[in-house]
Amino acid sequence: MATQETSQSATFCHAFGNVLSFAVLLLIGVMAFSIRLFSVIKYESVIHEFDPYFNYRVTQFLTKSGVYDFWNWFDDRTWYPLGRVIGGTVYPGLTLTAGTLWRILNSMNIPLSVETVCVFTAPVFSAFASWATYLLTKEIKGAGAGLTAAALLAMVPSYISRSVAGSYDNEAVAIFALIFTFYLYIKTLNTGSLFYATLNAIAYFYMVCSWGGYTFIINLIPMHVLLCIVTGRYSPRLYIAYAPLVVLGTLLAALVPVVGFNAVMTSEHFASFLVFIIIHVVALVYYIKGILSPQMFKVAVTLVVSVGMVVCFAVLAVLIALVASSPTKGWSGRSLSLLDPTYASKYIPIIASVSEHQPPTWPSYFMDINVLAFLVPAGIIACFLPLSDASSFAVLYIVTSVYFSGVMVRLMLVLAPAACIMSGIALSEAFDVFTRSIKFHLVGATQSPQDNAGDTTKVTQNDVKHEKSEVTIKERSSRKSKKKDKENIERPSLVSRVEKRLLVLPLETSVIAVFLLVLLGAFYVVHCVWAAAEAYSAPSIVLTSRSHDGLHVFDDFREAYAWLSHNTEVDDKVASWWDYGYQTTAMANRTVIVDNNTWNNTHIATVGTAMSSPEKAAWDIFNSLDVKYVLVVFGGFVGYPSDDINKFLWMVRIGGGVFPHIKEPDYLRDGQYRIDSQATPTMLNCLMYKLSYFRFVETDGRGFDRVRNTEIGKKHFKLTHFEEVFTTHHWMVRIYKLKSPRNRIRGKTKKSKLKSGTSISSKRSGTRKKNPWQ
Repeated sequence: MATQETSQSATFCHAFGNVLSFAVLLLIGVMAFSIRLFSVIKYESVIHEFDPYFNYRVTQFLTKSGVYDFWNWFDDRTWYPLGRVIGGTVYPGLTLTAGTLWRILNSMNIPLSVETVCVFTAPVFSAFASWATYLLTKEIKGAGAGLTAAALLAMVPSYISRSVAGSYDNEAVAIFALIFTFYLYIKTLNTGSLFYATLNAIAYFYMVCSWGGYTFIINLIPMHVLLCIVTGRYSPRLYIAYAPLVVLGTLLAALVPVVGFNAVMTSEHFASFLVFIIIHVVALVYYIKGILSPQMFKVAVTLVVSVGMVVCFAVLAVLIALVASSPTKGWSGRSLSLLDPTYASKYIPIIASVSEHQPPTWPSYFMDINVLAFLVPAGIIACFLPLSDASSFAVLYIVTSVYFSGVMVRLMLVLAPAACIMSGIALSEAFDVFTRSIKFHLVGATQSPQDNAGDTTKVTQNDVKHEKSEVTIKERSSRKSKKKDKENIERPSLVSRVEKRLLVLPLETSVIAVFLLVLLGAFYVVHCVWAAAEAYSAPSIVLTSRSHDGLHVFDDFREAYAWLSHNTEVDDKVASWWDYGYQTTAMANRTVIVDNNTWNNTHIATVGTAMSSPEKAAWDIFNSLDVKYVLVVFGGFVGYPSDDINKFLWMVRIGGGVFPHIKEPDYLRDGQYRIDSQATPTMLNCLMYKLSYFRFVETDGRGFDRVRNTEIGKKHFKLTHFEEVFTTHHWMVRIYKLKSPRNRIRGKTKKSKLKSGTSISSKRSGTRKKNPWQ
């Protein structure tokens, strides 16, 4: 009777725990969505940054024209006169996801615009990412750690920076796909289920569709498989988790047009194929070991290993031949920048010029992950107590993500989930120890030692039953390999559980520790809310600043794009630096020469060369490209630091990389970049300087640049080949029109010839000048 009551109470507690976990997860999802709405509340529902405008424009085309036209869309408004095949050069996951959501909502009579769906896609998927983090961490260390990690990820500033409302970029859905793929891999590894292995390949396919960072998955998982093999942790479950992923995942990845045969031809994918061969050799060795005698096994292993080494060497030879035939050894420029942080600055300035490709500073870690930086080491230690296949994967994940985030600040986004998982494990283990200690002391104060001993015995018996039931469930989930899985399923032993219950801390220490952990969590929440509300909510297209006389809003970008849209012809071409290409095409609906895709370095170098050249030479370059207007961003009047003058040296470097007559030292004075009276003549006479500072002296009479904190060197000059047609209210965007070639240029030549002929004849005749037309 007592046993039945105990089982009923245990069932009730288990059901109540599941309901409570579901409620907490629901609240975490609401929190993850809500904390990303500050940008809409404080400003308006608008697309942020630069790349999201291209994604928004593509989504508009998809919803209007359909999927078939999307795959075959040739965009003639970008990269003039080359154009761009959108379907074959874009990762379609984000666009297809938002387009599908828009169609579902409209089919349910919820008439939301495409822009509204795009604005709120990232907050919605941040909630999905939090739930995926719970599932992944639960597979590694239990439900308590999973809930903690999910709550941490919902608020972590690093993830908020790329998923606020309006941040319609690939990472909006890719981080969810990354975490969910890792969860299904660990789930397959724990259960040995082919069903989860198939889902894992599908999740990987969605990740490939969404973001180029999928190469992180297809390299991290092989590294973990190889680690398990080397450390003697091979099992049939490991084979089931990995082999279908490589086969199905690679076949599905090749279906994505932007990837295609790169899934099998580039160096980023070769590691997965090598490990695929290795795991088959190891599986064959284990299979032979089970059916042969020890003596025959030695002979067979020698044969298998020999054949396996021959195959590996043959594959390596083929890979080396493929790699040697490529100038970059089969690696993309961004991958080489990750492996060698100095590569981009030496050979590919277009990659080095992007701010998010720069290495992060130490303060950025504390800004983006805050107190998690201190909790990660504790989480790594907890993963070794005890070490399992899942926890070893978590350790490998955090180690690799820390390295990559140190190379490129953009990859702080990949570090954030790993840091949240490790911190969730650390906090869960710490709370477990401290609350157990408090409970032990409180129970010990109200019960006798005999009762305590009896309770310990009951708990021990319940643990035995619970452990048996869990092992039974594990064995049923993988019937084909249940005999081997019994040896490999890793569970804390009963003795270790009892020892953990007996290892307690003093009551005062436990209470103080719990209080400090709660205080640490409160500090983390305050910092995350501040980061979401102030640091990462402002859209780059609408700028604000505060001063003694209140809040100032700078809406110059949209003002300039609206002017272009209403005052220029539809087929006019606009030249600017590539940063503003996507926005110009999406908001002004005008053809641009270069944009943020940066696929053609020569085309970008041509624009950089024009900006770096004297006015006449620049006019010739732009006129050859059929350019009608030139747009420059200037922040010297209001103190906006991300203007074209600050980016100008990158234009020089990129242009000089293709056109050798452009030399960076010509624009530097004693190695320093200056725009004052000490600037070089080349700098003072280049087009970028003239277009930025034309009439600037009229603003204050001195021409004082508030970004560079100096007076400009050349204040009074005129433009001969360009004319100013529009300058925004705060002088942040300036638009110039190319002057038409003068018809009298040819007449001047004839006139000069006639003049020379007339002077000669006049000298000869000694009479007055005659009319040349007589």
